[in-house]
Amino acid sequence: MPSHFKNARNVNIKGITNINANNYNHYGLERSPSKSSIEKLREHIAAGALHDSAERCDAPKCHPETRVAVQDELVSWICHGDSDEVPKKIMWVTGPAGTGKTAIMDSVADTCQGKGTLGATFFFSSFSGSPDRRSKRCLVPTLAYQLVQHDALGQVAEQILSTVERNPAVFERKLEVQLDQLILQPLRACRNHAPLPEWPKVILIDGLDECEADQYHDTARSNAPPRSKEDDQIEILAVLKKAASDPDFPFRIIIASRPEHAIKRFFTDVADSMTRELFLDEKYNPDADMALFLESKFSNIRRQCHLPSSWPGGHVSRRLVDNASGQFIYVATVGRFMEGSGGDPDQLLKQVLQSADVTASTNPLAPLDALYSHILRSSPDPHLSILWVNLIFRERVLDEPNAPAPIIRLFLESYPGQASHVFRNLNSLVFIPSEKDEKTASYRLYHKSLVDFLQESSRSGNLFVESNVVVDYLADRYFHLWTSRCQSIQESLGTGPGRGPERHLTEQDIHTFFQIFFKKDVVDKVFFAVKDLNRWDGIIMSCDIAWWLQTCLEKIGSSYAERVGTATIYEAFHSVHMMVSIVVRVDKSLAGPDFLFIVSLVYPMQPKLQAS
Repeated sequence: MPSHFKNARNVNIKGITNINANNYNHYGLERSPSKSSIEKLREHIAAGALHDSAERCDAPKCHPETRVAVQDELVSWICHGDSDEVPKKIMWVTGPAGTGKTAIMDSVADTCQGKGTLGATFFFSSFSGSPDRRSKRCLVPTLAYQLVQHDALGQVAEQILSTVERNPAVFERKLEVQLDQLILQPLRACRNHAPLPEWPKVILIDGLDECEADQYHDTARSNAPPRSKEDDQIEILAVLKKAASDPDFPFRIIIASRPEHAIKRFFTDVADSMTRELFLDEKYNPDADMALFLESKFSNIRRQCHLPSSWPGGHVSRRLVDNASGQFIYVATVGRFMEGSGGDPDQLLKQVLQSADVTASTNPLAPLDALYSHILRSSPDPHLSILWVNLIFRERVLDEPNAPAPIIRLFLESYPGQASHVFRNLNSLVFIPSEKDEKTASYRLYHKSLVDFLQESSRSGNLFVESNVVVDYLADRYFHLWTSRCQSIQESLGTGPGRGPERHLTEQDIHTFFQIFFKKDVVDKVFFAVKDLNRWDGIIMSCDIAWWLQTCLEKIGSSYAERVGTATIYEAFHSVHMMVSIVVRVDKSLAGPDFLFIVSLVYPMQPKLQAS
């Protein structure tokens, strides 16, 4: 702090109070500490998309000594691709669902990180708990953040953080501008410093086909057509091509995806001159790798169940490998099914082989479909288990980042413990958190191919469930929670009869519950799913609207309002009001004023709601 009496001598002042005004604004209010540039950047990344993120702790990796040939080819191209006869800057790793693309990319990321050649990664996932992993929104900031973290890129990191400090609105710009300002311009600013040997060499992008569309228009109020996921995927590819074409961009790029039409067309028609394609087919001998994987699983089972070394016999492995048709997901699911079911290994193996007997067709997906069908039917309640799996993973109505299993169960269970019953025997398809971990862990799919199976009636056959049936089930559960005031929430708030410690919800759990309950997508689906309008009379009149609003805005407090925004709550109950007034045709003198009166008691009116 500067001295108040510079160069003064023999001054003796007692009782002085020193006030530093730097942290106060002109209203005399204390400023909140300003965020650093790295903190601002951190707020716009998808942390779960990093290859070594906690969210991906159970992500598939190549089994030891498998997929060696394809991994070696990728690592060799990363390190020595400049010596190719026609050097390319982009590698497209592709192949059908279940061929092990993500496991290969994950293992290559580990290898490159060990060698110091990994620049950045982004693992898209359409069924991840993090919405940021299925959107383009955080792609460039996440890549930039990882470059900042790299020890060898100090000068580049300074330029990136300087850009963030100078232009914090860069994260709201279109993808091409973000790439230019957060990555290309910082690299150009360091062009006088040639890339050193210790600089990283590659950026890995996995699961591009799982990136979904960001919408920028209210489709109800705009004539603009909604963006498709292909639009966003092509935008990402165009940006990556621009980067790879820039002479100051020193990294190679590996992109892994299914060979979807739009992606394939881009690489064929637009980026052919700078792209090398690696298709996962018989060339890389997947059958030998799958046989090695199965032998490892069988070895574990032999050891645990004290079976002879000859079990189950080489002919069994060969038959399973033949059934897989090059799809690693088939043998991986077989392994999880046999290890996690806890039954007689011979009987379990017999069930797997019998399910594959229906596959005398030329469809390479038929054995996988038969296996999925068999496992789903093995549930004690197949119909309900299929409804739940569709609701959580296909329709994604209950999709909330990192929503723990107990919160999801509030929307599904008719009685405590029902999930354990319904999900029994599905451990090979769905990650089901243990009792110890469920307070923080979510239900997760092991592979997106199960969603593909569920949403195609030609594959799932009589297990196929129409979307409207799934939403009808959600509406029934929603109205039950609505009219019962969610007993578990009451108990956690100390306002209902106790049900035992296993039903205790933390404050964060309650926040998450209300975020899902009042989410616009959920409200829209539920209230427009009701076809029997006579149901509305009893449901509407039994809803304790005052309790819900008081719970949200008083019990949960201002921190909840900050998380969800009161507009969402108003929107939910405004929808109810409109349905009461218009659809059910309750006397408007009762429905309108009473509804608005209840809301006015709890929180000041918003203009939009008052106007209604």
